[in-house]
Amino acid sequence: MEDVKAYVVELESVQKNRVEAGVKTSIQVLISPETAPNFAMRCFTIEPGGGMPNHTNTVEHEQYVLGGSAEVGIGPEVYRVKKGDVVFIPAGVPHWYKNEGDEAFRFLCLVPNQPDTIEMIGDR
Repeated sequence: MEDVKAYVVELESVQKNRVEAGVKTSIQVLISPETAPNFAMRCFTIEPGGGMPNHTNTVEHEQYVLGGSAEVGIGPEVYRVKKGDVVFIPAGVPHWYKNEGDEAFRFLCLVPNQPDTIEMIGDR
């Protein structure tokens, strides 16, 4: 990337898009692979009763929980995560999310700008 430019944006001003594979789940792309050379930053919101099915990615995920709580399955383990928690998901490890709380579960998710193949592996 020859011409990388700095910028600041308000989270709430970034368009939310529905995540097709999820239930009551949306994504906001805060820093895209087109605007930063190394990592993309996304904000996911999973509304109460929503979630993401069990799947794998070919890139690792670094996540920071902004609000709410949820169950997150990573490999054979299930974690209860909440605001302020940090989650690391290695590349290729199956993972899923389920929000059984009363408020939206929101988290930042950083991934390297590398080709990513997502494979759905059915219900958790």
